[in-house]
Amino acid sequence: MDRTQETRPAAVAGLFYPGTRAELVEDVQALLVGARKQAPVAPTPKALIVPHAGYIYSGPIAASAYVQLEPLRAVIRRVVLLGPVHRVPVRGLALPGVEAFDTPLGTIPIDDEAAARILPLRQVTTSRPAHAQEHSLEVQLPFLQQVLDDFSLLPLAIGDAGAEEVAEVLDALWGGPETLIVVSSDLSHYLSYEQARRVDADTCTSIQSLHTNLTHTQACGGTPINGLLLAAHRHHLVATLLDRRNSGDTAGDRDRVVGYAAFALSPETSHVH
Repeated sequence: MDRTQETRPAAVAGLFYPGTRAELVEDVQALLVGARKQAPVAPTPKALIVPHAGYIYSGPIAASAYVQLEPLRAVIRRVVLLGPVHRVPVRGLALPGVEAFDTPLGTIPIDDEAAARILPLRQVTTSRPAHAQEHSLEVQLPFLQQVLDDFSLLPLAIGDAGAEEVAEVLDALWGGPETLIVVSSDLSHYLSYEQARRVDADTCTSIQSLHTNLTHTQACGGTPINGLLLAAHRHHLVATLLDRRNSGDTAGDRDRVVGYAAFALSPETSHVH
């Protein structure tokens, strides 16, 4: 696989989030400041579930998860990032086949050692097209770049896969406190405001119960969430709901909304106080 220092350029800068460094820093910092005032403080997270819409819509909800990482700025050195494909179908879990990802905030290196560890697994493949325009992964990067020091990235575009296949990959990459897992997913799509509130509340209850049967109508990232929850059960994590809203609460009308939620998944022992 010839990667020759190739970098995946930002594809949705200026669309889902600001396209200039100064404006992007300002926006992300403002979202984090807002989250510090409102978000509950979760026990030290091993994993996060965060939404991936435009920042005007889901940014405040995502920020409630990313502020949990601020005490871990110098601890986390690897981020395993999973998100569903929206444009290019793929079988299994796809690596990007490049050396780095770019955003207006700089370049993040791909973790070659971690990629090599999972590449022999049958469900792991490589697909540059699956990553080229995929926003579910990219929109998480500026938040990570603001709350962490230097880190490497292992981005996986998730297509047709089972929860066990995702969990097997996560188990192989689990590591210690230096490794963070982030799953990118929105919740319900295009329901009325009140319908979405009911459906998303049920979905969040399922996630907190570590149920691994979410459908793609409940969450577009249902596949990676199910895999994470399966792994979370094995590793004795508990899920804390940090925020649940929809686009009707943030920047959209209430006729057809998209649901968002953020969770921190932490070791059970962190909750014994």
